[in-house]
Amino acid sequence: MFLKDIHIGKLLKQRVEELEMDPARITAFMRCTEQEILTTYKEKMISTDRLLRWSKLLGYDFFRLYSGHLVLYHRDTSIKINNKDKSSSLPVFRKNIYTKEIIDYIVDQISTKKKTIKEVITDYQIPTNTLYRWLKKHTKQ
Repeated sequence: MFLKDIHIGKLLKQRVEELEMDPARITAFMRCTEQEILTTYKEKMISTDRLLRWSKLLGYDFFRLYSGHLVLYHRDTSIKINNKDKSSSLPVFRKNIYTKEIIDYIVDQISTKKKTIKEVITDYQIPTNTLYRWLKKHTKQ
């Protein structure tokens, strides 16, 4: 299923092939050998600093894949900071994390009746107005 099992190496290789990128450019940018690149394509996980370099090189935000995974598969919203007056020192992001693929997936769940609108709102914590806007825009009339 989409984003359920992310194999980052395969996705990196797919993007390199789409761009028809010269291996010499990759090795120069990543400061490694061609053999190390080929090994990376086989890895299910890589470090975040390497993923950031790949994202810059390939012009694609690979981190969004993991954000999408959180939206679709992590439903635990019970984690709270112990002191209620204390807020997190981590940055708060307002940028839309719903990619086209996630929107299409969720609209498909409703249109194929795999989930009801209420289930989607509950499971994925999507605001009601946002979901209805997606349905209006993305369902075939």
